[in-house]
Amino acid sequence: MCSGMRECAVRTIVITGGTDGMGAALARHYLAAGDRVVVIGRSRAKFEALVAASQSPSAPSRAEFIAADLALVEDSRRVVDHLKESHERIDALVLAASFIRQRRHSTPEGHEASWSLFFLSKYLFVTQLADLLRAGDRPVIVNTAVPGARPDAIGFDDLEMVDGFTFKRSNAQQRRANELLGILATDQNSDLSYVTWGPARLVRSSFAGEVGAGMKFAAAILGPLLGQRPEDAIQPIINIIDTPTPGRAAYRGAKTRPLAVGPHDEKDAARLASAVEEIL
Repeated sequence: MCSGMRECAVRTIVITGGTDGMGAALARHYLAAGDRVVVIGRSRAKFEALVAASQSPSAPSRAEFIAADLALVEDSRRVVDHLKESHERIDALVLAASFIRQRRHSTPEGHEASWSLFFLSKYLFVTQLADLLRAGDRPVIVNTAVPGARPDAIGFDDLEMVDGFTFKRSNAQQRRANELLGILATDQNSDLSYVTWGPARLVRSSFAGEVGAGMKFAAAILGPLLGQRPEDAIQPIINIIDTPTPGRAAYRGAKTRPLAVGPHDEKDAARLASAVEEIL
């Protein structure tokens, strides 16, 4: 039984990438828990299958789907605007959309696709939904950007990596930028819990993306043998959402990791925000 109004209240959980893998597992969990779940993804069919599989009769009335390609800034803005118009609060924002590209790719808007998906969209969600998160009792953002990138991983003079793109550099820059985003987010809301999170080990998933033979082998062969089921991998995320602690934190699985600290983190976060606002 609920012990108080806070525990009994229906929460609003927003999940990007919520039709596959860990995102879908989280959506299923919170629909079963009786919460309102907003899923942002590209496949309505997968969303409808997810809701249909729920054992809760009220799940369809508490589930919402927003179709979007979050590699497109226009789509990210549209989703943010819809959420602001349709909801009074957000209790948990899970940023889990993923599409792996090992080569540089430009979107129709002219942005580098991985940077746009893994950071620009997240920047818009975190900064533009701040008021809705502030309206939550214990707001939390879980950003599935694996923590631990080195402090100097951001190329401020070429954020879109027009020159010298490599998957390794791109991945490190996105991860570090999302850690700095936590500084901006918690500066805006001291009650906010902002967690950069990565799984402790390989997770079985559809592994969406344009990848090389090595990653395809890992997904097809090693995933079923060694990978965690998404339902098992998300248990630490559930604990973070259900018992948030204000401030910034980093996790790999259920274990905390030290935040990467650079000599100019506050200045770097402000510089990043300024550069992104010019891009957008």
